[in-house]
Amino acid sequence: MERRDLLAGAMAVLAAHMAGCSGPLAEKATVPASAPATANMLPDGPLHRLVFGSCINQARPQPIWNAILADAPELSIFGGDNVYASTQPWSRGQLVRAYATLAASPGFATLRSRVPHLAIWDDHDYGANDGGVEFPHKQASKDAFLAFWGVPPDDPRRAREGLYHAVRVGPPGRQVQVILLDGRWFRSALQPTDQPMAAGKERYLPDPNSAKTMLGEAQWAWLGQQLRQSADLRLIVSGVQVLADGHGWECWGNLPREKARLLDLLHQTRAAGVVFLSGDRHVGAFYRHQAPNRYPLYEMTSSGMTHAWAQAAEAGPNRLGDLVRSNHFGSIDIDWNTRSIRLALKDEAGVTQAGQTLALTDLAA
Repeated sequence: MERRDLLAGAMAVLAAHMAGCSGPLAEKATVPASAPATANMLPDGPLHRLVFGSCINQARPQPIWNAILADAPELSIFGGDNVYASTQPWSRGQLVRAYATLAASPGFATLRSRVPHLAIWDDHDYGANDGGVEFPHKQASKDAFLAFWGVPPDDPRRAREGLYHAVRVGPPGRQVQVILLDGRWFRSALQPTDQPMAAGKERYLPDPNSAKTMLGEAQWAWLGQQLRQSADLRLIVSGVQVLADGHGWECWGNLPREKARLLDLLHQTRAAGVVFLSGDRHVGAFYRHQAPNRYPLYEMTSSGMTHAWAQAAEAGPNRLGDLVRSNHFGSIDIDWNTRSIRLALKDEAGVTQAGQTLALTDLAA
């Protein structure tokens, strides 16, 4: 292990020890050291391979990092539930301990020190299972996120509510935009089901209330600005699924007016090259949706890097193929010569379990 990795590990252990103390010291425990500044720099030139994943229980074995490192990505995207720290009553110490445990994982430490990365949270690193706007400790959770992921002092996320963020990498003609949506900070309460665990109504029902929001108006306005920027491939990261239908777990379909608003915004801005990346469900899958007179939209759900749901089932009316129920990560290969992308879900051995190939020319208004 390199000296910098040893130092990061030692600092993580110290943070974990401090977080385990009782009294005021526990609340003042420092977040584990973030990745070296070089790992937070975006790659130079066009991207050719990215990886994406979500749902990392820091207390479980993590052999997945070896497969990801062997994939040799140029950028890694962490899609939420990057640690599990949502046990109630919530405390900052709980979250600090979770981050410290993840930071001490040798595979994660190596990836974070060598590969540029982007991250957004979902409910379990936000701090409340299925939580939204009502979570009272979201600022403390945000502060810990910013520290752990090494977000620079002048980053816009430090001066506004929420964690939404976007970057563009590569020259015109080979440009990838990554948009990371915050579906927690502003999201309104969801409508509970009237038949718990019934197929298609497992936890929530669609709520057409026009007063409810997924993103909040400030984030909606920002998203419209981002979609009007030029990009050849546009990866929109959402903690919960966007296109998936046929289940009653968390998803954009819980607030159907907000889902329609998102799809309409893509059409209105003529945003090309859109592919959704999502997590949350502890399964992997691909989905396709096409409205009349609009280009097809695709979604890759990659969820369960440490604990996929082996017994998962869903109707999946717009799913392409079967669910991936073993631990996995998502891989995105871009061939700029053929103007195509290959989406793959790979297991802990790096073996592809499901995949889709898309032509960029088909993803245009």
